[in-house]
Amino acid sequence: MPATPTTPLAEGPRTYLRPFRPEDADEFTAHARASAELHRPWLFPPDEPAAYAAYAKRLIEDPTRAGHLVCAREDDRIAGFININNIVHGAFRCGALGYGAFAHAAGRGLMGEGLGLVLGHAFGPLGLHRLEANIQPANTGSVALVRRAGFRLEGYSPDFLLIDGRWRDHERWAITAGPSWTPSG
Repeated sequence: MPATPTTPLAEGPRTYLRPFRPEDADEFTAHARASAELHRPWLFPPDEPAAYAAYAKRLIEDPTRAGHLVCAREDDRIAGFININNIVHGAFRCGALGYGAFAHAAGRGLMGEGLGLVLGHAFGPLGLHRLEANIQPANTGSVALVRRAGFRLEGYSPDFLLIDGRWRDHERWAITAGPSWTPSG
């Protein structure tokens, strides 16, 4: 199957965003398998093609989701993903982030740049006003990522999400368009 042409949704100096595509299954799942140690116990991205197909289909077809692959400009490899879930328009104009870096790209600042691009896309073309990130308190890397992007800690939610068979506590972080965020981050 030939690759689906994709125009980047946003571009930065070292990364660009593009939507998920069905033909990304092999690369995405290989990166997910190689990153299992980095991701556990925080998240469990699809690591088999069939699971990726269902995951990508939801992100592509469901209007309450917007999936973004963060790709490195140097080699076009997928560095990670940042999805906006539970998108609500109208007076709320909000979405919830879910994201992960892949091991080969971790610690290089690519996800920070990618998050800035997602914020610009969310607060610009998507028309959102607020983004939330719910993070397990011990996930210091994830907390540092949103803090650097200008998110503020809004609260603590015990037993918030069912992850890997257990209800996990989460901190609630959020950012809104306006004074707390500018396109430069």
